[in-house]
Amino acid sequence: MDAQHPRHQIMTLSPFFHGLACSLLALTAQALAWQPSGETVPPAPQEFRAAWISTVHNIDWPSRSGLSGAAQRSELLNILNTCAQLKLNAVFLQVRPNADALYRSFLEPWSQWLSGPGVNPGYDPLAFAIQEAHRRGIELHAWFNPFRAKANVNHAVGRNHISLTRPDLMKRSGSVLLMNPSASASRDHAMKVILDVVRRYDIDGVHLDDYFYPYPAPGRSWTPGSFGDGKSPSQRRAYIDDFVHDMYKSVKSSKPWVRVGISPFGIWRPGVPAGIEAGVDAYEHLACDARKWLSKGWVDYLAPQLYWRCSPAKQSFPALMQWWAAQNTGRPVWPGIATARIMSSEDPGRPASEIAAQVNYSRSLARNAPGQCFWSVKSIMRNAGGIQRYLNKLYPSMAVPPAMPWCGAGTPGQPQNFTVADNGSTVTLSWQPSGNPVRKWAVQARYGSQWATRILLPGGQTRVTLPKSFLGDAGSIAVRGVSAYGAQGPAAAARR
Repeated sequence: MDAQHPRHQIMTLSPFFHGLACSLLALTAQALAWQPSGETVPPAPQEFRAAWISTVHNIDWPSRSGLSGAAQRSELLNILNTCAQLKLNAVFLQVRPNADALYRSFLEPWSQWLSGPGVNPGYDPLAFAIQEAHRRGIELHAWFNPFRAKANVNHAVGRNHISLTRPDLMKRSGSVLLMNPSASASRDHAMKVILDVVRRYDIDGVHLDDYFYPYPAPGRSWTPGSFGDGKSPSQRRAYIDDFVHDMYKSVKSSKPWVRVGISPFGIWRPGVPAGIEAGVDAYEHLACDARKWLSKGWVDYLAPQLYWRCSPAKQSFPALMQWWAAQNTGRPVWPGIATARIMSSEDPGRPASEIAAQVNYSRSLARNAPGQCFWSVKSIMRNAGGIQRYLNKLYPSMAVPPAMPWCGAGTPGQPQNFTVADNGSTVTLSWQPSGNPVRKWAVQARYGSQWATRILLPGGQTRVTLPKSFLGDAGSIAVRGVSAYGAQGPAAAARR
């Protein structure tokens, strides 16, 4: 009996030890679990990082006309996934390349660059692109060519194309057919098309390039009468000025948070600034007075096509960037940077490091938040010159598209009931919005004393499950709302 007594004692005390062990395990788990934290979380960094997705001539997407809808969607998802992996936060999708539509339109036929002239692809590419871009924290800016009717006069078009319904509005320039901008019916139609998309689709921006009047034909002398509309350059500028001004006001009247941007030729006029040379006078030839639009605030941003290198004096990226940035200190200039020219036939020796230098220079000049726009996504997709490696270094974490307080106000409230649940190999974040409407959510993580923005989510999403490997050894996690105007609300945080 005595020999068994110790065993008997242990058995009678075991429930006590079991309860104590469970309590200790619970306390340990509680100590390791994510707990609400009142720590101060710095605002997410702001920078605009965009790429053009050109559809005309199938430059970027889809890879060719006539692909199935499934193949088109697969290609677009591949593009958006690459943009997200490289931490870009915006794309300019060309939705109207030549008076046709890459979306369901009652005004114009389906684009020939999708499934053929006037052929329904079986889905709405713009609606699909918006949904998938937003899911990845990427803004989608709808890119319009306002006056180009045919990229080539020999191209077939859908039955209700304006070249067939209003041939009186057409002007030919070389192989290109344009709607005559001098005709009010042309301007009214282009405006109606743009506003139709603004009203029916959840786009983040309206984007135009510089194709208002045609570029001079290579090797031919240009005269004011070569376009055949009987108008002087100053009259043409007045038409385009009115169009840009009216478009800006109309978009803002409909949805004030939609960003309006234009990408003009990178040189306003030859000799401006001093020493700059160009074979094109955008002011005279294209009726493109982008300096006026920027200085008067008729755009929310300008993205001049600064496709030259840093070193040449005749077309110097730094000199031109500095000049454009000085034209309006309150509105941003986010340069168009030519990744397409890396080791290209246009510039055979250009290295990808040139792009990195231009990004850094544009950052140094930014009076507000910096930004860059890359022409075009195809060169990024094929990793021209190893450009993806440079972008990974330039963009180590996500950034929020810059705030535009002149468009509207309203700061989101702090997220409520923020929790972080440990699921083993994943963690689930959930919260509830409060205060003013939220356009997107920024999820941030702290590593040591440094915070990084890890992911952007659409405003309608208030729960996300992330792999632990994605968060790494983060000591804290936070989420904050961002308004449609880019204003960031206070963050809710948890630490472990």
